[in-house]
Amino acid sequence: MFLLFPVVIFLIFFENKAYAYNKRVLVLLSAVAMCLCMAKPIKLEIGFIFDLRYVPMIIVALFGGYKNLFPLYFILNMYRFYVGGEGTFRSFVYSSVIFIVVPILSKWFLRLSSKGRIITACLTSLLNILIYLYTLTSFMPLDRKFWMFTLNAVMTYVGVMCVIMILIEKIITNIKNRDRILQSERLNVVSELAASVSHEIRNPLTVTSGFLQLLNKSKNITQSEKGFIELSLQELKRAEKIVSDYLSFAKPQSENMVYSNMSEEVEYTKNIIMPYASIHKVEVIFSFNNSLKKHYDRNQIQQCLINLYKNGIEAMKDNGGGILYIEISERKQHIIISIRDTGIGMTREEISRLGKPYYSTKEEGTGLGMLMVYSTINKVKGTIEVDSEKGKGTTFLISIPT
Repeated sequence: MFLLFPVVIFLIFFENKAYAYNKRVLVLLSAVAMCLCMAKPIKLEIGFIFDLRYVPMIIVALFGGYKNLFPLYFILNMYRFYVGGEGTFRSFVYSSVIFIVVPILSKWFLRLSSKGRIITACLTSLLNILIYLYTLTSFMPLDRKFWMFTLNAVMTYVGVMCVIMILIEKIITNIKNRDRILQSERLNVVSELAASVSHEIRNPLTVTSGFLQLLNKSKNITQSEKGFIELSLQELKRAEKIVSDYLSFAKPQSENMVYSNMSEEVEYTKNIIMPYASIHKVEVIFSFNNSLKKHYDRNQIQQCLINLYKNGIEAMKDNGGGILYIEISERKQHIIISIRDTGIGMTREEISRLGKPYYSTKEEGTGLGMLMVYSTINKVKGTIEVDSEKGKGTTFLISIPT
């Protein structure tokens, strides 16, 4: 019940808060749960204390690394020294080993699948309790009482860790699904708005263009006036091109639909972006290994890739250049597109706002480029995962089912 406390409180009060705020709240709730476990322990006859204090500590270490684990490590040892008794120093040494070793796994742990994280956390918990029990063998006789205690301790530790991790992963899945639904609805609204506005604007543009072309053929206007008409016609063509681009948000164009493995589109966009990369001293490392095919709008996919390439290059130009890694591969009937840069990176708050209309991390940006990226991937039933660290770079991982 003590360990379920932070999960329930988070679900009721904090699930919809910002990520950075949630992180601090979860660390605080984990510290409270840990202290409650220590306040009501099982006291062994030899003076040792057995409780579940290391369950929240291991979870925070795996999900949050050293930065988030440090407050728990400090609170645990301060409280343990306050309680005193036999085993205080051993508790300090043991918690210090966990503090040093477990967070090393954090980055690898976060890249695992949901099932992989549950298994890893349970195995870490199992190893933790086995080491603890091994230290007790020097002070307890290896009789029936010890082995019963060992069985109960192992089942409790691993069982509780498994239940808590399943709940955490379910919360993460629900948050991702909710965000995906909200993003899908947002893109649908933009698509419908783009379609209606584009059609309404295109009609007067066509009429105006027709009358200007007729006027341009008149013999009663001067050469300078003809020049003005030519400029007007060029601007009308540009306006119609902008309208067509907005219309691409609405639906794929039938004349551009292909069934392919994206090799031509990837090669085409790579050739287009190479001069831009050279100007900003960015090296492009390209890898293509995909045989899976998919129906998609060629123009939209090309524009989607170009937007991501440009964003990656522009994220590195202030650093004097860098490397843009482009990798297209296949995995479990999914086309995987990985685009990684070594640029300035983004915070979790910035990542959470990507793809929203008129939000951009660039001063001169409009956000429509990333909106187009998310809209295009949404149309082919794909998903986008963004992994970024401030000052180290960003990775866009796109998964498209075939």
